[in-house]
Amino acid sequence: MTSHASFHDLKDASVFITGGGSGIGAALTDGFLAQGAQVAFVGRSDATAFADDMGAKHGAKPLFIPCDITDTDALRAAIAQASDAHGPVRVLVNNAANDKRHTALEVDKDFWDWSLSINLDAYFFACQAVIPGMQAQGGGAIVNFSSISYMMGNAGYAAYTTSNAGITGMTRSLAREFGVDNIRVNALAPGWVLTPKQKELWADPDSLAAHLEKQCLKEHLVEQDIVDATLFLASRTSRMMTGQTIAVDGGVVTVAA
Repeated sequence: MTSHASFHDLKDASVFITGGGSGIGAALTDGFLAQGAQVAFVGRSDATAFADDMGAKHGAKPLFIPCDITDTDALRAAIAQASDAHGPVRVLVNNAANDKRHTALEVDKDFWDWSLSINLDAYFFACQAVIPGMQAQGGGAIVNFSSISYMMGNAGYAAYTTSNAGITGMTRSLAREFGVDNIRVNALAPGWVLTPKQKELWADPDSLAAHLEKQCLKEHLVEQDIVDATLFLASRTSRMMTGQTIAVDGGVVTVAA
């Protein structure tokens, strides 16, 4: 059995995850529950069955709040509901994203606004909503999910990569502004993680082989690789790390972004 690190300071911590019912987000919910955290998460799709499964597995059921994160008022209300249930949010994980493929010349204003509303705007307003509670409790940790896609200059989803780059800039600015309140803000940039969605849509043998060739470490990433890094950034184990963008990608990107 593979063992993973335990971060004892996360026990009973109030954790809020966007998109925490599927893909990497579901693995994050599972990972924080395993640490003894009190987890609330939002998602558009019904994750009631997943929450029930997590409750049976860990003896503590996560709070699932249906929410479209592009509705800022609904997102704020969800964070307030989570705070009422578990106490002020101590750890925010902005994970939800949509990397719908598109060519630059087909993008219209509606699509651009839609993409950024999911991939950038919701991140900022979630941060804004949790920061007062973190200030009141003497600190907290925010982990904003970016991607190595923009670092690689990938084509085929310019609105998404623009958002990724914006997330890292926002992360640095918020880290500077709220460091005085002992609030740490970091970005995590995963590489190609072989979630069920990725396997279904894009992980053909040729693409997998070509990507593995770019990695220094010759193993494909799985959800747990991202969970472990997120737990580290959420924990006080990383107490003097803030304003950073950390790539977890097997070594595709080997220079600082």
